[in-house]
Amino acid sequence: MHIADVTMFYAPASGGVRTYLQAKHRVFSHLPQLRTSLLVPGAERDSLGDHHTLPALHLPLGQGYRFPLRGRAWRDTLIDLQPDLIEAGDPYVTAWAALAAGQQLGVPVVGFYHSDLPRLMGDRFGRHVEKRLIRYVTNLYRQFDSVLAPCNAMANRLRDWGVDNVRVQPLGVDLARFNPQQRDATFRQTLGIPPDKKLLIFVGRNSREKNIDILLSTMRQLGGDYHLLLMGPGMPHHAASNVTIVNRCCGVHEVAKALASSDALLHAGTRETFGLIAQEAMASGIPVVAARAGALAENVPLGAGILCRPLDPAAMAEACVALFSNDVAASGHHARRHVERHFNWDGVMHSLLEHYRLLCHGSQPYALPQHR
Repeated sequence: MHIADVTMFYAPASGGVRTYLQAKHRVFSHLPQLRTSLLVPGAERDSLGDHHTLPALHLPLGQGYRFPLRGRAWRDTLIDLQPDLIEAGDPYVTAWAALAAGQQLGVPVVGFYHSDLPRLMGDRFGRHVEKRLIRYVTNLYRQFDSVLAPCNAMANRLRDWGVDNVRVQPLGVDLARFNPQQRDATFRQTLGIPPDKKLLIFVGRNSREKNIDILLSTMRQLGGDYHLLLMGPGMPHHAASNVTIVNRCCGVHEVAKALASSDALLHAGTRETFGLIAQEAMASGIPVVAARAGALAENVPLGAGILCRPLDPAAMAEACVALFSNDVAASGHHARRHVERHFNWDGVMHSLLEHYRLLCHGSQPYALPQHR
């Protein structure tokens, strides 16, 4: 079976979609019966093995993202690849190119609805824009042979809009990389954070839906016993004395060490479609304090953290105090076990591969290798 992924959500500073695609291609590469190809935007047309790029417009202030303007080259490249199944990872030009290529090749096309486009744009431009985008998304995703959504909340929204062929497909976590053993006893000293502080952390880009201002307001309420580490591009240049800012895109090894060396993740996002950083934090052995909204409400279980009222710094501060009034280490152990059971990449990809097999009409099942 040859699987081709195509998306514009692939850039040096991109997050969950890139992580998902890299994990898919890594896990599937262990299976000699499988071939995977990836087609993404780049500065020029290029191919390196099964990684292919086509030139696309660079988006200013877009954290390295590029936006394809015309679909013909994307359609033709997918046709040339001759895959048995195509998966489109964004709702823009590449999705329409994938549908056109799939129709010509006579192969199934899957649409992965990674990002809640109507809500994100509605937050910025109003309800009228949101309604127009709902119609657009509904028209597009009804044409796929199968639609994947990373959480129940997203799947239910799609069904409410009239997209019926939706399957919940969670993402996963690299359990070896995000691990309590990554904890570094010198980490706080390196950043000048006093060792006696309760260290909270958030990692991600500073976009509107992450609600970084809520995190900063929460820290003003918590005071000097608590310290927040903010890591990611676009973070504010100035903050209170109990906040440390690393204002850049951080590598995965740096993030893994930072998570394991902190006490808890603080997450105020209300538009998360999976909340990968929350799963990575729990895999690192720390609990999560988060807004009770979106995928975070589904994926942070009781005992692995505390969920609070969204967009409410006072409620978030109360949740932090409640977390630290109990056994934080025990919550972190429970969080790690939860991720091990439910979000191991091998298990996630085995389930996805079985779905692909059914779409391709009865190919023989594949057994993924067991990693010890």
